[in-house]
Amino acid sequence: MGRFEGKVAIVTGAAGGIGAAYARALAAEGASVVVADVNDTGQDVADEIKGLFVHADVSDPASVQSLADTTAERLGGVDLLVNNAAIFGTMRLDFLFTVDWDYYKRFMAVNMDGALLCARAVIPHMQARGGGAIVNQSSTAAWQYSGFYGLAKVGVNGMTQQLAHELGSMNIRVNAIAPGPTDTEANRTVVPGNMVQKIVRDRLALKRMGTPEDLTGMCLFLLSDEARWITGQIINVDGGEVFRA
Repeated sequence: MGRFEGKVAIVTGAAGGIGAAYARALAAEGASVVVADVNDTGQDVADEIKGLFVHADVSDPASVQSLADTTAERLGGVDLLVNNAAIFGTMRLDFLFTVDWDYYKRFMAVNMDGALLCARAVIPHMQARGGGAIVNQSSTAAWQYSGFYGLAKVGVNGMTQQLAHELGSMNIRVNAIAPGPTDTEANRTVVPGNMVQKIVRDRLALKRMGTPEDLTGMCLFLLSDEARWITGQIINVDGGEVFRA
């Protein structure tokens, strides 16, 4: 359809799973896509979509700044950012009151602060192009008990709303997607199969797990001009798992 012809998009955490689906969907709509990840298998995704792979650690300010600057230098600017990078598949399961403090800080540096670092790095490049759009990856975990993972997503939601107000005058929109249970390799690692069946049976109005492709339509919409008067919103794409007033 070419909605993003001439646009440059960065997708973090795009070496696999949902991030890779976002990168493929953007490329299919004409965007020049940067696949950013700490995992060098992101090069395979970049090769597939004829994009650019940049090794990036979203918790490291210098690495994030290099990602933004390399994108602008190689592709001419930055228009779109999808903050998808997160520690999830390898996540430790622990309580807030017992989790190792250094691990907790590292986890939050990636899962919450990384989105802010990436936004800060791309803002000047978006301003130079007359504006842009950012989509942060939240989760329905933000509205349920889910330990420090849910806490990080609560932070992402608050950050989304704050940045929307701070950047609106620059014509930069900021929204978030909150996926429900999604069938990815990472999710299969964290959630046992019997628990998945119970979640689908008891919590989802649509009785199946989501797929990465179920999320791409909302991501593309929020990044597109069709959503030009939408900002500061956290939108569930969750099979009817969470109902919010």
